[in-house]
Amino acid sequence: MNLYATKKTAAEGMLDIALFLANITHMKTVIEQGAGYRYYAAVLTLISFSLALQIVAGVLIIIIARRDLNVVSNQKRLNYLNNLATGVIFATTVINFFVSFFGSKRTGFFRWLLARLHF
Repeated sequence: MNLYATKKTAAEGMLDIALFLANITHMKTVIEQGAGYRYYAAVLTLISFSLALQIVAGVLIIIIARRDLNVVSNQKRLNYLNNLATGVIFATTVINFFVSFFGSKRTGFFRWLLARLHF
């Protein structure tokens, strides 16, 4: 077994689990705020899509981790699956960027900070 690839795949899996749990917590918060929340439908849809992509990425990571990279016949398929998993994780990252953008509330802190920095 290629030890580096195994460790990398395990680390990706742990990060995927952490992001999955964070998304579940964020979804719970949005649901608790209710439909009166300004971007309720958009954020809920994006979080749901992100969770689905994370499940797909997790399955791909498990498949990649279970295959032996040293077997030459597996290398082409594992390369394809690794690229696919990377693409799914990138899409998840982009979606979570939008979730963060729509999910943040205005606190007025940035305006306050700018007012304090002007002399």
